[in-house]
Amino acid sequence: MVEMPMDRSLLQELFSHAVAVAQPERAVRDHLPPPPKGRTIVVGAGKASAQMARAFEEAWPGPLTGLVVTRYGYACQCERIEIVEAAHPVPDEAGYLAARRLMEMVSGLGPDDLVVALISGGGSSLLPAPAPGLTLADEQAVNKALLASGAPIGVMNLIRNQFSTIKGGRLATRAAPARVATLVVSDVPGDDPAVVASGPTIALGQPRELARKYAGLYGIDLPPAAAELLVGEDNLAPLPTDPRLAGNSVATIASAAISLAAAADLARERGIEAAVLSDAVEGESREVARVHAAIAREVATRNRPFEKPVVLLSGGETTVTLRGKGRGGRNAEFLLSLAIAIDGFEGVTALAADTDGIDGSEDNAGAFVDGTSAQRMRRAGIDPLAALAGNDAYTAFAAIGDLLVTGPTGTNVNDFRAIVVR
Repeated sequence: MVEMPMDRSLLQELFSHAVAVAQPERAVRDHLPPPPKGRTIVVGAGKASAQMARAFEEAWPGPLTGLVVTRYGYACQCERIEIVEAAHPVPDEAGYLAARRLMEMVSGLGPDDLVVALISGGGSSLLPAPAPGLTLADEQAVNKALLASGAPIGVMNLIRNQFSTIKGGRLATRAAPARVATLVVSDVPGDDPAVVASGPTIALGQPRELARKYAGLYGIDLPPAAAELLVGEDNLAPLPTDPRLAGNSVATIASAAISLAAAADLARERGIEAAVLSDAVEGESREVARVHAAIAREVATRNRPFEKPVVLLSGGETTVTLRGKGRGGRNAEFLLSLAIAIDGFEGVTALAADTDGIDGSEDNAGAFVDGTSAQRMRRAGIDPLAALAGNDAYTAFAAIGDLLVTGPTGTNVNDFRAIVVR
């Protein structure tokens, strides 16, 4: 079989370009809100929010103060905005204390004041603020149950919303009557800003009845206090029509759609056609991989629905239902399933990675795959099917040296998938 190292180089270049166009330095500068007569308070949470904070304070023409919480290892130096780190994907005490400080920081503001909310993916876990009657341990248990359920991100955030005093627009109502301008780096399929980080400054507008329904459909094992709260009507989130939210603004400044379009343009500059399948792919990672593999094989063997050579691009957020105790995030699981589906198939090379640089909770952004991957895993003593059954994709790719390790990238517009078909 002919190996194609140049395709790996191309794939990594496309990924790097997709990440670069989503960097906050450029996006924030283009979306500054009008300065207020009064104070400017900057708050935020997410994997990209520290970099957003640095970009904002460099571009802002007047005085400001603020506090932003990001994941451990994702902080950067700011002069006027304090950056604190907390745990992701399961909340910790540091995030709990940061959420309380944010709520206090926006309290007591007036109509001439401005709150700028810098929101990016990961903020749901970074801002634990348990509803009355719940503890931090309860919120941690809810998060663990959601992560193991295989539920899509929109469902997870709808359910998280029910158990919080900061999510679902509650932070914005605390800031009223100050105006709130929210800048969002979107990591969710469809780019609904109310779903990113569970929308601390944006009303979700979905009823608790729907959260109850989804919790049952996905068999989510909630702790007793959370299950009891979900049955009642206490701690309801504000509706989009809440007068306390009137006059607020929201801008999505970076997203998967923007990054995929930029990657497609770069591929064409490099002499290969590109097709964006979707920027909002959801579903079980291993199943999504089989669909992508089927399309790639169809192109390779029948030259349809796209003519080869071509790069197939997609984004969004897949999910993993935990069946085993292995290591690996959703992109590695996607790739392991893809490796099995294209085993022995020539002319197909792929990369999948998380644009924040961390696939799940491991140290890699993603990995590479081609038609030799499964064979090389077997030579290394790993059965790809067994590894997939045990959710152990990281170990499989580490064994053949095909992990992509970038470290934190400073942004987060979710998954990036690219498949070259020759």
